[in-house]
Amino acid sequence: QVQLVESGGGLVQPGGSLRLSCAASGFAFSRYGMQWYRQAPGKEQEWVASITSSGTISNYADSVKGRFTISRDNAKSTVYLQMNSLKPDDTAVYYCSAVVVRSYWGQGTQVTVSS
Repeated sequence: QVQLVESGGGLVQPGGSLRLSCAASGFAFSRYGMQWYRQAPGKEQEWVASITSSGTISNYADSVKGRFTISRDNAKSTVYLQMNSLKPDDTAVYYCSAVVVRSYWGQGTQVTVSS
């Protein structure tokens, strides 16, 4: 079955960096685009970034453009989210997602940006 497992979250000071990972299994990873979403307390879920199956095209929400980079390693069935210049507003649970007939989500990883 499809499984997505996020890791790499934590507590970081404003201006710091984190790299999130999402390990995928149970489907032909290299054939599917991948997405990152986030949800802050009391707010709706927000799309953050997406990447095509080959990794050649990526797109970003305006709120993270220029600070975050999505990438993937198809040999490892893993998608990454490099987050730089983090702000307190980036505090959220981050989820990776794949649409394989239907949408699948990981359990999420908490990112807290605070001094």
